[in-house]
Amino acid sequence: MISPLLASVRHKQGKLVGRMESLGFSLQEEAVLQTLTLDAVKSNEIEGEILNADQVRSSIARRLGMDIGMLLPADRHVEGVVEMLLDATQNYKETLSEERLFGWHAALFPTGRSGMFKITVGNWRDNSGGPMQVVSGAMGREKVHFEAPASERLPAEMTQFINWFNDDNAKDAVIKAAIAHLWFVTIHPFDDGNGRIARSIADRQLARSDESAQRFYSMSAQIQHKRKHYYDILEETQKGDLDITGWLEWFLYCLDGALEATETTLNTVLNKAKYWKLFTEKSLNDRQKLMLNKLLDGFEGKLNTSKWAKIAKTSPDTALRDIQNLVEQGVLEKEDSGGRSTSYRLVML
Repeated sequence: MISPLLASVRHKQGKLVGRMESLGFSLQEEAVLQTLTLDAVKSNEIEGEILNADQVRSSIARRLGMDIGMLLPADRHVEGVVEMLLDATQNYKETLSEERLFGWHAALFPTGRSGMFKITVGNWRDNSGGPMQVVSGAMGREKVHFEAPASERLPAEMTQFINWFNDDNAKDAVIKAAIAHLWFVTIHPFDDGNGRIARSIADRQLARSDESAQRFYSMSAQIQHKRKHYYDILEETQKGDLDITGWLEWFLYCLDGALEATETTLNTVLNKAKYWKLFTEKSLNDRQKLMLNKLLDGFEGKLNTSKWAKIAKTSPDTALRDIQNLVEQGVLEKEDSGGRSTSYRLVML
């Protein structure tokens, strides 16, 4: 029975949205920026593609008009990923269409290639490469996990899917998100990018269920955490009969985990707010704002002048002056180790 699980998830959704909306505009903005960045990075990571999180964050902030200090330039692939994500979530009230899906696909593959291979972009796949199969294993010993419908069926299949998705029927909005994800990835209408687009469609429907473009939880981050199980349950459902109960249960448990994980996001946002309240009283340049944001987001390893210079794209001398200025202002302090290995950390509040 999925009804109790659905009721629990819906309750947590409502509590989360209400709690986040009580934070105030600036904190909401930061939470949304963190969530959307995480969603874009993790959705691509599921497919084995690593995006530069700083580029993603900068692209999202720029498109949403957020002031986060120094903005990094993003390559066109990152821009395409962000463009699709924001259209899916920020414009959730608009209808889904064939043209919109083609636009998302073209944004994901701006060069017309997936890796080294030329693919059909901004249109349904054809049969030129043979049947669309999901396979694994070495050449000659491949295992076929799933074979999608033949390409000549795609126009009719996708028309049915799009009409169903846009129909304001009585089905619960969260259940509809789960079905939409499964249905789209089963049709597999594109040469590549089907999983990422399926997750964006689900995010679009979840935004409808929240009745808000503000995203405070990331399904993709939770799916990436359970990546193997994700593929296993998809294969099991696609190879089985018409019973999709197992998939619906898995999707709801995943959503429940995503909602629970938002507590971490909230704590990070509140912690950043405390520090930025201190920072507003200081004189900071764009390089310092960039690096302080990195420290607050969970900087990996020790912060020293060489790392500062590399990330902020400045000289070691300028990096040292930036750091010393923050030490003098009571923002940073030296860690215990000294000499050539001198490293710095945020002062404790």
